[in-house]
Amino acid sequence: MTKIDFYILSSSGTQSKETMACKLIDKVYNLKHRIYVHTVSAQNAKRFDDLLWTFHQDSFLPHEICEPGQQTKAAIVIGYHSDPAPTGDEVMVNLSPTVPLFFGQFERVAEFVEANDIARQEGRHRFKFYKDRGYDLSTHELNN
Repeated sequence: MTKIDFYILSSSGTQSKETMACKLIDKVYNLKHRIYVHTVSAQNAKRFDDLLWTFHQDSFLPHEICEPGQQTKAAIVIGYHSDPAPTGDEVMVNLSPTVPLFFGQFERVAEFVEANDIARQEGRHRFKFYKDRGYDLSTHELNN
């Protein structure tokens, strides 16, 4: 069964959430896991793609944006559609405010919750969704 990790941020802002996601992706990639990053739109996928290239000078994270129906062998895949092609990814980083219905194909899901009222409420809804279905949940407080 999929394990869900919630990362609670101490500060707010999309850049903060995305930067923390990059740090987690860097760590997970270095542990030799495949990663799918779920965003809400092509524009958000492109912005995150750019951030992965620039967030840290000393790291290299091979990744690509996967368009609907496209197959890829990249270690890190960024997508935004409702049903990505199965890639054998082990970890999904969810950067959308809702739970993607395909989350169960991953061994682990990382959810980020920013420090503002709207993001906290969306995070509570996602947490409740997973909890009501019996998923293993962990919460991590991050000082960012």
